[in-house]
Amino acid sequence: MSAEKQSSRFQQPLKQWIKCSVWSLIYILFIAWVGNYWWLLGLPVVVDLFITNYIPWTWWKNTKNKSLLSVMGWVDAIVFALVAVYFINTFLFQNYQIPSSSLEKTLLVGDFLFVSKASYGPRVPNTPLSFPLVQHTFPLLECKSFIEHPQWDYKRLKGFDTVKRNDIVVFNFPAGDTVCVKQQNPDYYSICYSVGFSNLKQQDPANTPTTEMCYRIGRELVKSDKADYGDIVYRPVDRRENYVKRCVAIAGDWMEVKNNQVYINNQKQENIPGLQFNYFVQTDGTMLNQDLLDKLHINKDDFRVYNQGQLIPEFASIGLDAKMPIYHFPLNEESYTQLQKTPGVVKIVIESSERPGEVFPLGGNKPWTRDNYGPLWVPKKGSTLALNSYNLPIYERIIKVYEHNKLEVKNNVFYINDKPTKTYTFKMDYYWMMGDNRHNSADSRFWGFVPEDHIVGRPVMVWLSLEKDKGWFDGKIRWNRFFKNAER
Repeated sequence: MSAEKQSSRFQQPLKQWIKCSVWSLIYILFIAWVGNYWWLLGLPVVVDLFITNYIPWTWWKNTKNKSLLSVMGWVDAIVFALVAVYFINTFLFQNYQIPSSSLEKTLLVGDFLFVSKASYGPRVPNTPLSFPLVQHTFPLLECKSFIEHPQWDYKRLKGFDTVKRNDIVVFNFPAGDTVCVKQQNPDYYSICYSVGFSNLKQQDPANTPTTEMCYRIGRELVKSDKADYGDIVYRPVDRRENYVKRCVAIAGDWMEVKNNQVYINNQKQENIPGLQFNYFVQTDGTMLNQDLLDKLHINKDDFRVYNQGQLIPEFASIGLDAKMPIYHFPLNEESYTQLQKTPGVVKIVIESSERPGEVFPLGGNKPWTRDNYGPLWVPKKGSTLALNSYNLPIYERIIKVYEHNKLEVKNNVFYINDKPTKTYTFKMDYYWMMGDNRHNSADSRFWGFVPEDHIVGRPVMVWLSLEKDKGWFDGKIRWNRFFKNAER
C-alpha cells in the first residue's frame, strides 16, 4: 500500500475522530475497571471502526444484490440490538418476573419488574461471553447460554445507594452454585444432606450421623441417581438463578426471630404492610367460596381445604375440630381482620413449626426453627470473628466457598490455608434475606447469608402484572399494579 493511500485512511472528518476518541476512552475505562489489560489489544479494532477502515465492516452496503442487501441489513440491526441489550441488561437494568409467592402480598406472582443495577452499582460480569436476556440455559435447546471462560473477578462500580434494611433486593441464589438439573428445589446441598441423613439413619437408627458424613454419602447417592436428579452442573455467580427477597439484616447486624417476629439488634422489625403467615381457618360448616378468596387475594396454589373427618394430629393440639371444614392459606394483617368478620368463621390459628434441624445450618445442632431462629450475627467486611465449634457451622461456607479459603480442623485447632489460627477476618459484607410470605419462603433461614458479590440490583417498578389464576377476559391483567413502586 502506498504511503499516500495509507495517509488518506487517517483523513477523516472531525466527527469521526470525536466518535473514535469517546469510544476509545469508554473502552479503556472499562478495561481499567475489569482489570484485564490484555483487552487493550482490541483498541486498534475501535480505531479501525471509525478511522482506518482496514477491515470492510460494511462491505455489504456496496452490493447490488438486493436480497443480500436486505438480509445483511437485518443482520446488522439484530447484531446492534443484541449488543445494546447485552450492555443495558448487564450494567443498567433488566426485566424480572416474580415466579413464586415468597414476597406476597408486597410483590405478587405474575408481577414483571424493572430492576435497577445502577442502584447498588453494576458488577463486572463473571462470565462476559454470554447471550443477552438468558440467565443460564437456552429454552428448548437446554444448553448453556454462556461460555465459562474467561471468568473475571468480582468488581462493582459505586452505585447511587447501598443495601439498607427492609430494601427489596434481587440477588443471585447463593446455594445455586451446584444444581441438580432435574430437581432444583430444594437446593443441591439440602438434597445431599437429606438423602445422606436418611440413608445413614436407615443403616444405623441408633446413632446420629455427622454433617460431613451426611453430605459425603448424599453427594455420592445423588450423583449416581441420574434418573431422579439428572446431571450435576456448576454455575458461576452471575449465572445462578435470580431471587428476590427483603433484606431484613445488613452486615454487622444481630438478627433473631421470636415467634415469627423479627428482631434486629434487639429491636422489632418495622411494620411491613404486606407481611403474611399461614393460618388454619375453622368454620361452623360454612364453605368458603371463590368470591371470598378473591377478595382476600388468595391464590389457588396457596389454598388448601381438609376433608371433614380427615385425621390430622396437629388439629386437636391447636383446638380445631376435624369434623368441621378446616382451611389452610396465608393471610396478611388486612385479610386476617377481614376474615375475622366473615360469617361462619369460628377460629383462626397460626401455623407453627417446631422442627429443629430443617433450617440453616443443616447439621449444625442448633435448636432453631423457621419461626424461632437465632440469634445470629451477619458478617461485615473487615470484622474479625473468634472461631469456635458453635459458630463454625454458621460461617464455614462463607470462609470456604464465598471467600475461597482452605479450612480444616485438626485436634481442635483451626487451620486456614494451612496456617493455625483462632480468628477469621471477613473479606466481604453479607446480608440476611427473607420473604414477606414468611411461611412460604425459601430464604436465608434455609440456605444462609447472601454475599455482596451476589447482589444484582433493586426492583424499582412493576411494569406489567398478570394474575395466573384468571383468564384474559376475566381479570388476568391487574391494571391497578401498573407502574407501582416495587418497594412498597
